Amino acid sequence: MNQILIGKGEHQVFLDPAYGNRHGLIAGATGTGKTVTLLVLAEGFSRLGVPVFMADVKGDVAGLAMPGTMSEKLSSRITQIGIDGYSTEGSPVVFWDVFGRSGHPLRTTISEIGPALLSRILDLNDVQSGTLEIAFKLADDEGLLLLDLDDLRSLLTFVVDNKAEISKAYGLVSPASIAAIQRSLLTLEREGAVQLFGETALELADLMRTDLSGRGIISILAANKLVLSPKLYSSLLLWLLSELYENLPEVGDLDKPRMVFFFDEAHLLFDDAQPELVKKVEQVVRLIRSKGVGVYFCSQFPDDIPSEILGQLGNRFQHALRAYTPRDQKAVRTAAETFVPNPRLNVADAISQLGTGEALVSTLGAKGVPSPVQQTVICPPRCRMGSITDEERLIIINRSPIGIKYDKAINRESAHEILSQRAIGRVAEPQAPAQNKAPQEEKRSAVSEILWGTKKRQGLVETMAKQTARTMGSQVGRTIIRGILGGIFGGKK
Repeated sequence: MNQILIGKGEHQVFLDPAYGNRHGLIAGATGTGKTVTLLVLAEGFSRLGVPVFMADVKGDVAGLAMPGTMSEKLSSRITQIGIDGYSTEGSPVVFWDVFGRSGHPLRTTISEIGPALLSRILDLNDVQSGTLEIAFKLADDEGLLLLDLDDLRSLLTFVVDNKAEISKAYGLVSPASIAAIQRSLLTLEREGAVQLFGETALELADLMRTDLSGRGIISILAANKLVLSPKLYSSLLLWLLSELYENLPEVGDLDKPRMVFFFDEAHLLFDDAQPELVKKVEQVVRLIRSKGVGVYFCSQFPDDIPSEILGQLGNRFQHALRAYTPRDQKAVRTAAETFVPNPRLNVADAISQLGTGEALVSTLGAKGVPSPVQQTVICPPRCRMGSITDEERLIIINRSPIGIKYDKAINRESAHEILSQRAIGRVAEPQAPAQNKAPQEEKRSAVSEILWGTKKRQGLVETMAKQTARTMGSQVGRTIIRGILGGIFGGKK
């Protein structure tokens, strides 16, 4: 069977993998079964050899790694739906954690994440964001690698110390804005996000793996702590999504996606989002389909997703909504209007009456046409429905083939070290007396020292040559150019 069995309504309901990259929405109130639907989809894609990325906000998604337990209730549902060949089993899983506690450390670099997303994480205003843009432009022009927070702090200090020259070359630099950015960095560090920035930085290839049997590996990001910093959480997932958009080649229509990306608690991405950001996310969602990536947003209400993006989500899984308040009633109407009508089903009434483990489902069928909505009893997942123990998690982490690559942090020469050496060199080297030199000769001598250096200090030419060699020969070479977010946020190639 090359389709993913979702459940049974008037008849069995499937998701055709050929349209799995047309994106989707999983919505419903807390406790109505959204997680079960998410598990069924993740397992189904994995069995077809499609890698999956998802965040574990409540800790119950980790159960994908362990086989479930048969019960009378489970057997009854299997019989009701008519599932052939059902057996409990775990899926191949890799655990990730920004804080490095519940999985392999997931890191990126300051250069890779770029000034636009970093401004959102730090909650900067327009003036402060502009100042940060100047600092990044200066780092690009000087060939300075920005890997971790120490690099960014050193760069900001350099900008303040040389604000007059930098303001003339790049635009007005405000010390007050620099101070505000530095305070925001302290807040970010107190939240533990200092571990997010550094090396070894995540490589996309490690999210797009299959195991030896050909099953897609499910990458699970521990997010129960991360989600307490909503802008950090949503910006990190948006960065991952934009990395896929920037780096994967066009592949057109495939018989199954190259990867499926689940964006849980999606409302956090759009809360207080500027129109420009929403427009960029819409662009990614619209175009990433041609890269073979399916994006599935998970949230309580359908109208948590802006209408421009909601219209791009072809596969719909709507769990129960209780219409207790005017907000709830509006959400029910919105949800009902997004489905292809079924003459045998009153969608608005059904949404309020769905039981746990039931959903209104409409998937894309032949030629990408949405099927009429069905009230569907969702399949039980094959994995454990719930959390796993610390011991079970540790066993899986220790068996992971990528642990040796990411578990140990690397701190190599970057902006912090280079700027510190420059500062030490300026203090240590005495100024040569200039009274016996003609002005033109003195000027030529100063320029020569800057370009070619002295016995005690390397010059700009040597520094740039070494830096270029290091940059071009490493994974981080692409971070200076910073094309990663260029297509989305207008960064420079």
